[in-house]
Amino acid sequence: MNAPTRPVTLSTRDIPDLSLMETSALIASGQATPLEVTQSVLARVAEVDGALTAFITVTADRALEQAETATKERAAGLRRGPLHGIPFAFKDLCETDFAPTSAGLALLKDNTTGRNATVTTRLEQAGCVTIGKLGMTEGAYSGHNDKMVVPKNPWNPACWAGSSSSGSGVSVAAGMTFGAIGSDTGGSIRFPSGCNGITGMKGTWGRVSRHGVFALADSLDHVGPMARSAEDCAAIMTAIAGPDVNDPTALMAPVDDYLAACDGPIRGMRIGVDRAVIIDKASPETAEVIREAIAVYESLGAEIVPVSFPFPDDAVDQWTVLCAIEVALAHQGRFPEQRDGYAPHLTELLDYGLGLTAKEVGAAMQWRLVYNGTVARAMQGLDMVLFPITSAPMPELDNIYGAPSAGKNENLGDMLKFTAPADFTGYPSLTLPGGFDSRGAPIGFQLMGPALTEAALFKAGAAFQRATDFHTKRPDLSPFT
Repeated sequence: MNAPTRPVTLSTRDIPDLSLMETSALIASGQATPLEVTQSVLARVAEVDGALTAFITVTADRALEQAETATKERAAGLRRGPLHGIPFAFKDLCETDFAPTSAGLALLKDNTTGRNATVTTRLEQAGCVTIGKLGMTEGAYSGHNDKMVVPKNPWNPACWAGSSSSGSGVSVAAGMTFGAIGSDTGGSIRFPSGCNGITGMKGTWGRVSRHGVFALADSLDHVGPMARSAEDCAAIMTAIAGPDVNDPTALMAPVDDYLAACDGPIRGMRIGVDRAVIIDKASPETAEVIREAIAVYESLGAEIVPVSFPFPDDAVDQWTVLCAIEVALAHQGRFPEQRDGYAPHLTELLDYGLGLTAKEVGAAMQWRLVYNGTVARAMQGLDMVLFPITSAPMPELDNIYGAPSAGKNENLGDMLKFTAPADFTGYPSLTLPGGFDSRGAPIGFQLMGPALTEAALFKAGAAFQRATDFHTKRPDLSPFT
């Protein structure tokens, strides 16, 4: 399936439907200025976000000032790179010195820290124009606080918009920004990327600094880009990855030019597939998406290698123990002292974490070490493995947020089977749109590689998107205007 070439247009109404790299080319060619692009995106926000509620804060005046500056810089011949003059938005757990950072907690709605997260600083230094801060689940866990905005899926408002990075997924899908920062502890870049038909990169743990990013669970937390294509995400990742003196856990390894890595063939690349789990046990619609993705990669010359991948039955339980104890640490001094300010799902998780014994936590830590070694063995000789995001199409809202029990949301817990491995191991995983279900809602899949193989994942993702057109599809926004 060859992706159709979409003509670049100067219609201000259509500009928000372009990809980041298409818009970057538009600016570089002089066919549009950063100010014109920003005005068109702000017009889209004003048109549809009243219904979609992806944003918790829109910084329109500041964005227009930044866009004017970028326009003058471009006119003077200054080029900061592909992100120069591109409207961008941040998940509201990234600190900003120009707007509050709530992390989805009602009790932090007006929280100001007076500093920027490293990802905020790096993207603005790269020339991004900040449109605003995006809504998210409470504390980046599974459920929303009912006093905060709840982003709506633009493809089907009855469907889930993803977990904590839901505002990031919705804003990109609806053309209210060309890229957004998300975070992933159990799947929160991958779920909303899949739900909203966009591309997302959860990089290697520590590849992107977490300085100034509100923690859910430090040893599981990842920060990464969400955008429309692998190339878009690669451009963002190149800007935000790398060492950081403010975050000693940020990896010191050199940063590849991920955008350049998107070019070229993938012939000979070895992609592992556990057919017995990801196809035979998946729903028919999900299985069909996976089969089609495999067929595309085979047509591109990749070698599909049978693999038996470990998906232990107790993985979600172990993830919950590790997440719960680290969440309890992250909320020290705030919980249980301000319990009344928390919503039920996060409250249950915090209570669970505070009640864990040292023996239970130690056992989970040892389990993780053994599991990570088992995964490394299973992936030996492979460039990456291909998974679904979930074994069935994304659920409807009425079915996703069940009552929490012992700190665990049972419905959401069932969905972590294919996402938790990359969080346990810290391995990078790229989510790609791969089709649609019978409701017209997107279905995505993910490619997970060993540590620091983001460049290979971007190459494989870009190759898939050159051969398909799923990433060019846009939701019908007329019901939201």
